[in-house]
Amino acid sequence: MKSITYGALALATLNAVTAQAQSQVTMYGVVDTGLAYTTNVNAAGNAQVKMPSLTGSLPSRIGFKVTEDLGGGLQALFVLENGFSVDSGSINQGGRLFGRQSWVGLKNAYGTLMLGRQVNMTYLATQKADVLGPNLFSISSMDPYLPNARSDNAIGYLGNFSDLVIGGTYSTGRDTSSAGGAAGTGCAGEVAGNAKACRQITALIGYESTRYGINTSYDILYGGPGAANGLTSADNHDQRVTANGYVIIGSTKIGAGVIARRVRAATGTTTSDLYYAGVTQPLSPLLQLDVQAARRNVKDSSDDTTMLVARLSYFLSKRTLLYSAIGSMSNEGNAAIALEAGGTVGAGKRQNGVMAGLRHMF
Repeated sequence: MKSITYGALALATLNAVTAQAQSQVTMYGVVDTGLAYTTNVNAAGNAQVKMPSLTGSLPSRIGFKVTEDLGGGLQALFVLENGFSVDSGSINQGGRLFGRQSWVGLKNAYGTLMLGRQVNMTYLATQKADVLGPNLFSISSMDPYLPNARSDNAIGYLGNFSDLVIGGTYSTGRDTSSAGGAAGTGCAGEVAGNAKACRQITALIGYESTRYGINTSYDILYGGPGAANGLTSADNHDQRVTANGYVIIGSTKIGAGVIARRVRAATGTTTSDLYYAGVTQPLSPLLQLDVQAARRNVKDSSDDTTMLVARLSYFLSKRTLLYSAIGSMSNEGNAAIALEAGGTVGAGKRQNGVMAGLRHMF
């Protein structure tokens, strides 16, 4: 009897060890916050000092990634990623528990298939060309959708074939939340009898190597009942076409791109182009300078905006850095785009700002 019991225990232990060898669990995260000072936050021209909620150099998050080897080159995987505000400890992305990512998928040599809430191709398109990324002062202020380009209820695919990158997503209802500022548009979709309401399609194709790359992406979000930003009908849409590229010469990286946007809403049609270009230059093994200029041109309007930002980062270790930045956002006409992501500015006013912060990654 004892030999059977010990044998069963040994078999269970062996199975557990085998399962552990075949599966990999990764916990990761970013904790990032600082202080920012900006001018002209309202029509009266008042200045403000604050600890930002949305981002510093990167939005704060905690995530879990699990992969299981199924054999024959096939893997099962899932990602759960939560976004939070360091200043208050609150959850971002409209209060979703895993608002940054929540998907399950399969992966092999032909690419990855994903089901659930996930970043879409617009999010991925600018990652290597945009030298500032979702920094507090960046093109994310000029188009808040860019760092929030995620889709609920989505089927996604991403494949890489000898540096050729191909991907796409299809969502039956892009956004089930109306909270979270630019991250929430209240377009849940999946409406019986209306196969177009709140649907979203994104696609990307590009060539991306370690030294240079170029890509183009397409993104169209259809409106639906109750949706924000005037997209109250399936006949309305918000469309973006991007072209992005980067090159690394020695230790210097240069990135640039253009984002053409067309919004057909209940209030009318607006078209605009957002141009950006930036440089990343290491000044020493521990010190890095990022500089970016951008221009948003609204067609048939004088409400244009120009941005210039410089950021200096000092690496205390591979995981921890100190950073500071200065920036200026010049609004023309009645434009009111704040330098700080999620901030405010008086219409037609120039806003200047400085920021400093601390980031740790694990």
